[in-house]
Amino acid sequence: MRPSRPYWKPFSVVSLVKNETRGRKSRAAEIAGWWERLRGLPGGRWLFGRLLGLAIPYTGTVRPLIQEIRPGYARVALRDRRRVRNHLRSIHAIALANVGEFTGGIAMTATLPPDVRSILLKLEVEFLKKARGTVVAECHCTVPVVAGTMDHQVQTTIRDAAGDEVARVTATWRLSPLQG
Repeated sequence: MRPSRPYWKPFSVVSLVKNETRGRKSRAAEIAGWWERLRGLPGGRWLFGRLLGLAIPYTGTVRPLIQEIRPGYARVALRDRRRVRNHLRSIHAIALANVGEFTGGIAMTATLPPDVRSILLKLEVEFLKKARGTVVAECHCTVPVVAGTMDHQVQTTIRDAAGDEVARVTATWRLSPLQG
């Protein structure tokens, strides 16, 4: 028996990264929609991460493993593997910064109203401990009402398997209403 509503719709990677509204559907709503469609399927979380990696090529190089996304919250894992290691046999500082910025950005994007755009202005990273093994980046954030252009900070913590904080990433985003 064929379902009345198709589960799979044609997909464009470009639709994930365009910063514009399509009727009432924002980029954030599209990302959340794809997350909801794919996360429960076998391999769906992996596929979602790969699609985001195609949409955001540099972030895709560290192969983030998205564990959860909801408005104001994201949790993303980064596996320790040779490709993300430094000469000290720990996860490279820039790989940690990358996954920290990505996690905070996706948590914030899932919270933004459809008529607000965001641009990263500044990224600050505190490295607290060598990162070894799989690490998990986690971000809880809120987004203020955006009536005009404003700067907003989002903080992400990155922890190792023992629960020790290995890095803290603070991203400053410029939020502004979409023109037009």
